[in-house]
Amino acid sequence: MGNKLIYRTMESALSKSFNYLPTITITGPRQSGKTTLCRTCLSDLPYVNLEDYHTLEQLQNDPKGFIARFPNGVIIDEAQRWPQIFSYLQVEVDNDRINGGSRRFVVSGSSNFALLAKVTQSMAGRTAVLTLLPLTVSEILSSYPGTSTDELLLRGGFPALWGIDFRGVDVLMSSYLSTYIERDLRSLLNIKDLHAFQTFLRLCAGRIGQEFNASAMSVEVGVSVPTIQSWLSVLEASYVVTLLRPYYQNIGKQLTKSPKLYFCDCGLAAWLLGIRSTEQMALHPLRGNLFENMVVTDFIKTDLNRGLSNQFFFYRDKTRHEVDLLRILPDGHIQAFEIKSGKTYTPQWTKHLSYLCNLLGERVQTTAVIYDGEENNFAPEGGFANCRQAAKLLID
Repeated sequence: MGNKLIYRTMESALSKSFNYLPTITITGPRQSGKTTLCRTCLSDLPYVNLEDYHTLEQLQNDPKGFIARFPNGVIIDEAQRWPQIFSYLQVEVDNDRINGGSRRFVVSGSSNFALLAKVTQSMAGRTAVLTLLPLTVSEILSSYPGTSTDELLLRGGFPALWGIDFRGVDVLMSSYLSTYIERDLRSLLNIKDLHAFQTFLRLCAGRIGQEFNASAMSVEVGVSVPTIQSWLSVLEASYVVTLLRPYYQNIGKQLTKSPKLYFCDCGLAAWLLGIRSTEQMALHPLRGNLFENMVVTDFIKTDLNRGLSNQFFFYRDKTRHEVDLLRILPDGHIQAFEIKSGKTYTPQWTKHLSYLCNLLGERVQTTAVIYDGEENNFAPEGGFANCRQAAKLLID
């Protein structure tokens, strides 16, 4: 297959952010491509990595002197290793503003909470915050056209998994999970029973697209409900899973009702389910769930890559009407999508979308079915699109 440098659509948002703010903070999971993005898009800036012990030691011993070495700015990678860097960058950025300086700083890291807590504290109004998740479907297909849906589901979006055979995918997924558990989780949680946590992680993969029930999960794993809730929070904060909350016009209900669970990378979920080949994927009972996972997260990633912060929900009411995905636009209008893994479009798939239109009226601006067939109809109401083309439906 051959490994290729895959163009990231976030390059445009990254470049434009410097028109407004002198610092950019990029977060995202390990191996999502943050380093490659920064070094490719901002090749004129020097690069330092705080995973290097000597570099980290120099920064900690003399942070002001370290930053002064870069008169035009610098890319600082793996910043979660020393989040205090933001306090010093705040002073430097403020001095630049006063003195007419034009330095540019990019700070990248893979720990959502450690980085963003410091950003909120020290860099409010001074930095743009971008989140780079694994590759979108369109990014993958731009370099690997003709890739089957089952292969998209199996490999997922980590850039390193494209350009290698499936045996290599297995090795890298295993290594990724070990690194995540050994490094990230053990530094964040006091996990006494590693086996229980691994069981929890695999059970989560088996529940993608379902409402998360902490009580039921605690019984299966054999730990307390607060422990399950703590583990889920860490999975979300470290970009392993994303939670899709139910849509209610009452904000309080959005916060208290159970969210649906998805993995930020469907390939990781597939690996945790033991799927190792496209043949297995085609026949797996959870293929439909993985397909839904891929589409939901693809829409979320597409918005994040463009620097947009639209909100996403699902809809379900007491009469069992359900719509898989709602995208809420800044003006309050709604785009509603049903997701089906079948290849043959049927009008029956739109019945819940029609119900939602009748319920919410003109607030619903777009309805469409995303499926695995070949035909597309991008009509604003009652449209349908193949999962490869679905992102074209998203309104800026």
